[in-house]
Amino acid sequence: MNPIARKIRELREKNNLSQAYLASYLGLSRPTYVLIEQGKRELRLQEAKRLASLFGMTVDQLVQADYSGPKVILEKAEPYGRSENQRTRIIMDRANVKKFKEVLLYVLSRIGARPNIGETALYKILYFIDFDYYEKYEEQLTGARYLRNHFGPTPVEFKQIVEEMVEKREILPIKNKYFGFDQNKYLPLREADLSILSAREIKHIDEVLARLADKNARELTEYAHQDTPWLVHQDGEIISYETVFYRDVEHSVRNYQDEL
Repeated sequence: MNPIARKIRELREKNNLSQAYLASYLGLSRPTYVLIEQGKRELRLQEAKRLASLFGMTVDQLVQADYSGPKVILEKAEPYGRSENQRTRIIMDRANVKKFKEVLLYVLSRIGARPNIGETALYKILYFIDFDYYEKYEEQLTGARYLRNHFGPTPVEFKQIVEEMVEKREILPIKNKYFGFDQNKYLPLREADLSILSAREIKHIDEVLARLADKNARELTEYAHQDTPWLVHQDGEIISYETVFYRDVEHSVRNYQDEL
């Protein structure tokens, strides 16, 4: 197997994607895509660009055998800087990591123990907390960035922040089953520091939870997939907060008529 074929297979498996999904994403039949992973068909430039976008890297990085994908760096760093091993830094430049942690802890304290709230459901709830707030007040709440993928909006910084919180014993990861499906859950091990959240922000979070916390991951994913910010982006792209102002009536949380 050639290095590029092996690299594509490893990236697919690392991101829990099926061959059928990537084949569809590239506009290929599954047998044709399998030939790419087997090194029996060359990857065309347009296909390489699509895969690079999906995996959050450049085409050059895609074809580098020693490049394993983007890594989230939480500490302050120069934009677009490189670490010694040449991995791309993704800086949570506008997001307040501390604030994201406290919002996550507050959400987990309210709904984390519910059987329907696993990691996938949590992604969508955090997305609606951030994007609904931006639509209503034209200000960012956590400023977290969300990636458009086939599972729905996914917070880019989530994994790295959660790993740090687990290490510091701020949250407890739990492997669970929900209707026979594997589920990753998190429970808080300390109270959220609400002093860094305004009364308006807390009220907003409570309203989102009241509206969405009873939905399961499938229902939340379907709802997110109908939201304009998700619809107007391609897989692998960071979802722009500005697109929230083009929502339909079902998803909009702002009464624009009152502003006329």
